[in-house]
Amino acid sequence: MTSFLIANIAHGLTGDAAGTRFSGTLRVRGGLIAAMGDLTPEPGERVIDATGCVVTPGLVNTHHHLFQSVLKAVPAGMNAALDDWLRLVPYSFWPLIDEEALRVSATIGLAELALSGATTVADHHYVYSDRYAYDPSEVLTATAARFGLRFVLGRGGMTKGRVFDDPDMPPPPVETLDQYLSGVEAAATRWHDPSDLAMTRVASAPTTPCFNLDPGMLREVAQTARNRGLRIHAHLSENEAYAALTLAKFGQRPVDWLAGHDWLGPDVWFAHLVDCTAEEIAQLAATGTGMAHCPQANARLGSGIASADALHAAGGQVSLAVDGAGANEAADMGGAMYAAFALHRATKGVTAIRPETVLHWAAEGGARMLGYKKTGRLAPGMAADIALFDLDHPRNFGLHDPALAPVITGAATVRHSFVGGNPVVTDGRLPWLDLAELRDDAARITARIAQAVRQNDRRPAHA
Repeated sequence: MTSFLIANIAHGLTGDAAGTRFSGTLRVRGGLIAAMGDLTPEPGERVIDATGCVVTPGLVNTHHHLFQSVLKAVPAGMNAALDDWLRLVPYSFWPLIDEEALRVSATIGLAELALSGATTVADHHYVYSDRYAYDPSEVLTATAARFGLRFVLGRGGMTKGRVFDDPDMPPPPVETLDQYLSGVEAAATRWHDPSDLAMTRVASAPTTPCFNLDPGMLREVAQTARNRGLRIHAHLSENEAYAALTLAKFGQRPVDWLAGHDWLGPDVWFAHLVDCTAEEIAQLAATGTGMAHCPQANARLGSGIASADALHAAGGQVSLAVDGAGANEAADMGGAMYAAFALHRATKGVTAIRPETVLHWAAEGGARMLGYKKTGRLAPGMAADIALFDLDHPRNFGLHDPALAPVITGAATVRHSFVGGNPVVTDGRLPWLDLAELRDDAARITARIAQAVRQNDRRPAHA
């Protein structure tokens, strides 16, 4: 299954920063792209027909919270801004996510992503508690393996919880520094593969350095990760509260403050970075520190629009992410690409961003940010992580430039996708996954969570 020919490509984008296009055929041999151009099928060669499709690299989602896929549209948080939303949704509901809920939630999220073109997913899971009778890391990596997606586990956590003025809040899921570092090491031992074609990797991903780590721990966390060959990830500057905190406590804005703790560099990427000055953008670009741009979630929460365009223009690292479905009910890559395309233009004018640049962020930009050198771009020698987007839907009819459809129509739909030449989506379906059964499981679990909230019982059923 890892050797075949994709034929009749009329609309192809390589995913590079220049927006390079191609047409014709693409040959896969042993999970790698062997050749592109005007190729003739060889005797007995399997041929996949790309007629009516746009062919791109498989997309890369660089920041997610898969546990939130059963926390969509929670009424208490639906119209709340970020700080209140954090209190009302993830920090209130996390004890209710038992092992079954996490498995179903991850399956929902990964199905959304796969069916919208994702072939690599980085999940930032930050809830590790002794109230759980299971290992969240194991559930997440096992679920991703069922899909056949490349998976980067951001092993998160916190040594102190964020302070909220709410006496009914459950205690935060905190660990000691030793517990956190041991958890990262255990995950890395099991799942971190540094090779170019790794199916699983691990990053050290404290929740938010400003709020969830003591400053004296920052250097040790970063150095321990680097000694282990792990990348570093966290939330940063999602709204003005981050800068207010670091300015009040340390007299510095967040990027400057973290620079003094060895938390910048090409092996570091931050989610959001909505509230950044021009000087901070320049510092991020100069150090190669990456941005996981989450336009939909930031808009949904009223946080603003990150200066992804400015960081890109400065030569910095930009990727695209959907963030957790608790703050972005449309947690798919098609929606994320359209949001990035539309929101930057809405706020900065039509010259702010090109559709090809958005695709680059979602493809090669994301792969590079996660340390993958052989994915994210279609070229000979690269991994055959490929998406074929179906144009056979009314929203795509009448397009003068169909190649841009995955970005500009707002709902990318995949006909076929591959990871290392292995099929993930086939004929618009995940062949092994019964969506009706998943729908019913989701309804049952969300009803159970809602009932527990109504009874003011926040204890997980199997803790």
